[in-house]
Amino acid sequence: MKDIESLEDIVVLVDTFYAKVQQNGLLAPVFDAFVAGNWDEHHDKLYRFWQSVLLKEMTYSGKPHKHHEKMEVSRQHFDKWLEIWTQNVDEHFAGPTADRAKYRGATMADNLFRKMETRK
Repeated sequence: MKDIESLEDIVVLVDTFYAKVQQNGLLAPVFDAFVAGNWDEHHDKLYRFWQSVLLKEMTYSGKPHKHHEKMEVSRQHFDKWLEIWTQNVDEHFAGPTADRAKYRGATMADNLFRKMETRK
């Protein structure tokens, strides 16, 4: 299995991950409401976000937590997101960048949850 090395790999990572999210009974309703049917725009932002985070090609700017503050989510949502994220990375990629994708997913989920909890 190959590592995450290019924008094309990021596209595979994001598209396969969100296909799973859309099939998950816990996460699908939250993301459907948040994305409001505009999955193409959401994916485009995420391609740029993960390209910046994992490949260090700075194509994204912004503060991701600002986009998520209005979502109605619990720790259970973040745990399920991370479980699907980690499984998806492992299904498609292996190597240092894939490991960093799993690590960054975990730290971002934790940090985002903490920020959202402090604002309640």
